[in-house]
Amino acid sequence: MVILEDNKKVIFSGIQPSGDLTLGNYLGAIKNWVKLQDEYECYFCVVDLHAITVKQEPKDLRRRTLELLAIYLAAGIDPEKNTMFIQSHVPAHSEAAWLLTCSTYMGELSRMTQYKVKSQNSAGSIGAGLLIYPVLMASDILLYQSNLVPVGKDQLQHLEIARDIAERFNKTYSDTFVIPEPYIGKAGAKVMDLQEPAKKMSKSGENVNGFILIMDPPEVIRKKVNRAVTDSLGVVKFNDEQLGVRNLMTILMTITGMSIEEIEAKYEGQGYAQFKKDVAEAVVSELEPIQIKIKEYIGKKAYLEEIYKKGAEKANYVANKTLRKMQKKIGFIPR
Repeated sequence: MVILEDNKKVIFSGIQPSGDLTLGNYLGAIKNWVKLQDEYECYFCVVDLHAITVKQEPKDLRRRTLELLAIYLAAGIDPEKNTMFIQSHVPAHSEAAWLLTCSTYMGELSRMTQYKVKSQNSAGSIGAGLLIYPVLMASDILLYQSNLVPVGKDQLQHLEIARDIAERFNKTYSDTFVIPEPYIGKAGAKVMDLQEPAKKMSKSGENVNGFILIMDPPEVIRKKVNRAVTDSLGVVKFNDEQLGVRNLMTILMTITGMSIEEIEAKYEGQGYAQFKKDVAEAVVSELEPIQIKIKEYIGKKAYLEEIYKKGAEKANYVANKTLRKMQKKIGFIPR
């Protein structure tokens, strides 16, 4: 039996199982999700359909999908409080995406920054999935009548096109969708590359010292933080002129809850050595217990299956209600 919360605002978010997750993924997204689960009706998805816009090795995709679910659990996302599911287990996502594609314009898709960047960097043919990716994302969000979507500032464009598509559909066929708003966490919204702090931390970065993976061993984390780019000033200050220091401060703030003023006061006149050491220990203390739990959950395949099947049951119920409404308004004969 599916029980729904009627009095809470709805949040939808998801991560692709297309590679190993970084500290940026954890601090910028998953850690913030944990704080939302008591206040909101949350749908946290493993978006495997999005992952295949780039060719995936099937066995790796299956492994990473379960690993990502294990990471959600290990980070503190409670399956009793949230709906956790695998995107491809809810066919309404694909079906609604086609219906919304027919209400989307080529011009607005081709103007998407992600499409322009990736298509320019592509040496060969560009898959159509990369172009219509934002419509599937809109489908993900709109099917659950989401009020809020946790996004980083660099992802706002994807939410904007989802809002445009929803408003266009509502205007054409009458009110069908809630128009979602962005939810941007105050801290840790954007963790930068440790070697190139003007760029966002990414697992696709060329320098392995630029990113910290959630599963990096403690000694690797310490080395990467110790090698992080700072400057010759030797002053721990949060400003746009010291991007490397600012990034390390952001990491420390997000993990410990310390304020900018507290961090600046603590390391006044000390240079960077102790500061870096403390940042590294904060990261290790945060990730090590999660790493242990992740390994435990990965060993419990039956438990993971129970969670994603239960989540898919509820997600299918809610998504299909919206899909049937869409079909009826478009003019399709009921099944």
